[in-house]
Amino acid sequence: MTEPAYRIEDLARHSGATVRTIRAYQDRGLLPRPERSGRANVYREVHLARLRQIAALLERGYTLASIKELLDAWDTGQDLGGVLGLVAEVNGPWSDERAIRINRAELSARFGGIQDESAIEEAVELGVLERLPGCPDLFLVPSPRELAVAAELYAAGVPLTAITGHLRELRVQVEHIAGRFLDFTTEHVFRPYLDHPPSDEEAAEAAQLVRRLRPLAQQTLDAELARAMRDLATRFLRSHLSETAIPEQAPQAPRSAPPPAPDGTGAPSPGLPRTEPVTLPAGTVEAVRRLVGEEHVGEFIAAAAEREVRARVMDDLAAGAQRSAIQLP
Repeated sequence: MTEPAYRIEDLARHSGATVRTIRAYQDRGLLPRPERSGRANVYREVHLARLRQIAALLERGYTLASIKELLDAWDTGQDLGGVLGLVAEVNGPWSDERAIRINRAELSARFGGIQDESAIEEAVELGVLERLPGCPDLFLVPSPRELAVAAELYAAGVPLTAITGHLRELRVQVEHIAGRFLDFTTEHVFRPYLDHPPSDEEAAEAAQLVRRLRPLAQQTLDAELARAMRDLATRFLRSHLSETAIPEQAPQAPRSAPPPAPDGTGAPSPGLPRTEPVTLPAGTVEAVRRLVGEEHVGEFIAAAAEREVRARVMDDLAAGAQRSAIQLP
């Protein structure tokens, strides 16, 4: 039986691709060159089968560059099972979250009953919500946790515009971190698999590594974020308490020595705070004098010393709490 022969227009009709697309695939090496029959180009069943393979891979989300690598491996006789498994592992979910559906009424209820179409449009643009074809009042939520965070922030008084603006900034920073993690693992883990077309066995090994290492990025980021938030929040609280815990006092004249007792012994009288003379560099005293004035020098120095003492106490308390948390089972 004679194998069918197709002109490019016939091949386009049978495959569903356009003539322009077929020629573009040829130029990129995705499609074998046609045979020559006299002055005409002739395409065979192998070309039709290849076009259908490309269409199927495109539907599964592969890029043309990835398809080119897969087809090259196929043409060299390699089994594509491992390669397809590797691509599927990389394209798979990088979180244990499951998308949910939410209707417009439920969405409004989560945000205090407001009806803000512009906020919905921005959420769709950011990918927090996805529209479902043919269902104008129903949305897909790829990350329920992200939506829950937005709802909690809104309930706490943060405007929606501030929430979406913060998310945009955060994404830029997180994408930078993800890029650094990808560069790191590429250099130290996946480099041996990338300097040549991987065999089926190598692709399967790489897929297993992706499966093992995939959660590490999120775990590392979670741990470092928790550490940074604890440290920054402790510093903020310490600073705030140090500034507000010192009561305001009436200006007092500076005293370099305790007032003498009525009996002439030099001991402070009962009921007065105990003071001790402290020698300070003349330059320091002069700097304080220029800053607060002569009448407030003693008060300023006492307040500064008190603040430092309170700050060190807060440091000790935070360090003790951290040691206790580490010792917990």
